[in-house]
Formats: sequence, C-alpha cells, structure tokens
Amino acid sequence: MNNQQILFIGSFITVAVAASLLWPSSDIEKPQDAAAIILESSNSTVQTPKGAILVTMYKNEGCMCCTRWAEQMNNEGFYVTEKVTRQLGIIKSEQGISNELASCHTAMIDGYIVEGHVPPVDVQRLLEERPDAIGLSVPGMPEGSPGMEGPNPDPYDVLLISSDGSTSVFSSYK
Repeated sequence: MNNQQILFIGSFITVAVAASLLWPSSDIEKPQDAAAIILESSNSTVQTPKGAILVTMYKNEGCMCCTRWAEQMNNEGFYVTEKVTRQLGIIKSEQGISNELASCHTAMIDGYIVEGHVPPVDVQRLLEERPDAIGLSVPGMPEGSPGMEGPNPDPYDVLLISSDGSTSVFSSYK
C-alpha cells in the first residue's frame, strides 16, 4: 500500500467512526421515542425539594455551561436534573426546536420547553403567564447569558416559541 491509499483508508475510518457517534442509534425508530428511552433508563426517583419546580435538562456529556445554567436555576427555586444523552438532536426535533432556535441544552419545565441559556426570571414569568406556546429559547450560546458569563456580554433576545412554531421577542438583554 502506498501513502495515498493509507491516508484514504484512515480518512474513511475517521468519517465512519464520527458518523456512528453522531447518527441516531437504530433502536430508535421514531423521534418521539428518544426522551422516553432516556427517562425509562433512569432507575432513580427524583425527589423535588418542597416548593421547587422540577426541571429535566437534556445535554451532551461534558457540557459545563449547561451545568452552570442549572446551578443558577437551582438558586432561583427550580430543581434541575441533568440527563446526559447522545439523542439531543432528536429530543430537540420532537419538541419543536428548529436549528435556528437550538442551543446546547433542552429543558422541560411544567409543560414547556426551555431551550438554552434562558434567564431564570424569564422562566418564572413564562410559568406565571402560561401563554399558549411551546416555550422559550435563547438561540446559540451568547456570552453573558446565564451559564455563559464572560467579560464581553453579547446582546441577546429570549424568544417565545408559539404553538405554530413562530417566534416573538419575550425579553431582551443588551
């Protein structure tokens, strides 16, 4: 074998391994099954502290900004359980989160979806007002949003995702 053939085979193996890690597993036939599989695989019963609002957050392994967001939510009267999954894309899709609305984690809170680094005050307002909506999103990962603190905060909007998938500005941070 010459060097070009070895390089080609090595590249092919790298692409195949990456695709197998990113491609949904074959045991999930429909996207709506992903969250159920994750929840069913957990043998522990979640004990929510008295008065706290239960939040189930799905994230990729090792994502610390998600954990920092969860800590801020916990400090504001929520109780976040973190669920590490390789099916995050499927969960987002089944919950109506498009690529344009996506961030690094997806949380489920009292019948709503909260996508990304939404400030706790906006989640509290959502739960008080209870609009006919899917939930809230802070698309991407703007610096300065909860869990994404940094020296150069970006302006960002929290978007309300209506039941028809359209969005409107719920609040703005400049």
